[in-house]
Amino acid sequence: MIVVVALLVFVVTAVAVAPNAAAFPPDVPSKSQVQSELNALRVATEGSMTGYSRDKFPHWHTVSGTCNTRETVLKRDGSNVVVGSDCYPDSGRWYSYYDGVTRYAASDISIDHVVALAEAWRSGASSWTTSRREAFANDINGPQLIAVTTEVNSSKGDRDPSDWKPPRTSSYCGYSKFWIHTKYRWGLSLQYAEKSALQSMLNTCSY
Repeated sequence: MIVVVALLVFVVTAVAVAPNAAAFPPDVPSKSQVQSELNALRVATEGSMTGYSRDKFPHWHTVSGTCNTRETVLKRDGSNVVVGSDCYPDSGRWYSYYDGVTRYAASDISIDHVVALAEAWRSGASSWTTSRREAFANDINGPQLIAVTTEVNSSKGDRDPSDWKPPRTSSYCGYSKFWIHTKYRWGLSLQYAEKSALQSMLNTCSY
């Protein structure tokens, strides 16, 4: 009887903590590592938008076969994704981490640049080569790209965490990790207000 009860508790617990999302962006470090990265980031006045254009961050480029970066992330972040010969998803399910909404059509999903291209430009990318900006805009090796609802991605725009946070407070921990680690990996700066907002969100992490 004890064994049966223990098994039931395990099953119920497993269901309760099972993530809604099929995938999480790769390379998301621990709280302690991200805290060290936040402490190391250079704080500077935000740069100008002079000369900015999304065309200076070429995307989406081909990753493999007929699959481009957007399609690769749609497959990675979705559940039961079925794609056609052109690699575009014909069906699947996507759980949007920012707002907790599930969608069943790829057309309802956007691929968010966690650190927006314009934000990157203002934080140091204006001095990069086009090749480096292209690598940043198509970065599938770090937590810079994530599939979310089109609505929440539009509401975010190019704002930093001092002006925009995910609607779900339970997403604060992950979002702050994504943002900090991306800026650290790419050597981008941040502002004081941005750093303060990130620290507050990072404080919600338990590990």
